[in-house]
Amino acid sequence: MDVFASTEGPESDGHEQVVFCQDKQTGLKAIIAIYSTALGPGLGGTRFYPYATEAEALHDVLDLSRGMAYKNALAGLDLGGGKAVIWGDPEQIKTEPLLRAYGRFVESLGGRYYTACDVGTYVADMDVVARETRYVTGRSVEHGGAGDSSVLTAWGVFQGMRAAAEHAWGSPTLAGRRVGVAGLGKVGKHLIGHLVDDGASVVATDVNEAALAWVRQAYPQVDVVSDTTALISSDIDVYAPCALGGALDDTTVPALRASVVVGAANNQLAHPGIEKVLADRGILYAPDYVVNAGGVIQVADEIEGFNFERAKLRATRIYDTTRQILRLADAEGVPPAVAADRLAERRMAEVGRLRTIHLR
Repeated sequence: MDVFASTEGPESDGHEQVVFCQDKQTGLKAIIAIYSTALGPGLGGTRFYPYATEAEALHDVLDLSRGMAYKNALAGLDLGGGKAVIWGDPEQIKTEPLLRAYGRFVESLGGRYYTACDVGTYVADMDVVARETRYVTGRSVEHGGAGDSSVLTAWGVFQGMRAAAEHAWGSPTLAGRRVGVAGLGKVGKHLIGHLVDDGASVVATDVNEAALAWVRQAYPQVDVVSDTTALISSDIDVYAPCALGGALDDTTVPALRASVVVGAANNQLAHPGIEKVLADRGILYAPDYVVNAGGVIQVADEIEGFNFERAKLRATRIYDTTRQILRLADAEGVPPAVAADRLAERRMAEVGRLRTIHLR
């Protein structure tokens, strides 16, 4: 078992620490990135994904860990930003020894990083990781954890969508609006339930045929289209990207017919400047790391001793935070993504500065 690099430099993009981890016997190759501990230990999930190259894995973990720092700051948590990726196909290489080897690397960081679930990892996996480290959230209820964090992730996205609807149309409801949901994974499935209950009409798509079969059976009133291209060019009021990042790019934004974008996916803006393209087109974008913070709020609550109602109340406040950001953006004449960044950076600087007041 080896930590084969810890890096600082241009590629690490201002991160405090980036650790490359390898255990040859189990096949583990992982990268743990800690962007900031200004507010507390870095908290962020573990993504298990078959990246084409190590460079692609590194790029993803750097983006995701930075996003977690901003997300945790705006969620009001006393936690910094971190993230991890395990490079490989979870269907092929995920085993108990590999997950436990990964847990030992997390433990070796001495509490600077708390892990949780993400794409390719699940509650049961976190229970295995926790056999080697104390610094795990998103565990099963049987082991004192919060269970599936997608429950409050979807709830928070719905609250952000309500705030965006109020800002755009004057009423905090999706009733009578048509919402396009791209991605019917753990979060997308819960989000559709909230939307249907609120009176929205929904059109959905997913690359997974099983997910499409599920939505046809569970919600026969939902329209299903073949792919995201068909979804974004259809007559929708709200676009909800709920799959992988980069959903808002130079191809999708010009074709988008929705006037509001609110979704669960991380890092939806494909590159800097795309937020201005959205604004120039009159499309209201609620920053992803603001509205999808319900999951991290849920798993962070485990650190105190999990209480679902307390965590749900905190996630419900995403409505207020989103509304504040949209109003600030209007007042300062900037895109909402810029306004959100400014608020997050202000909190990290102002609260993080208190660490310089030494208690002993």
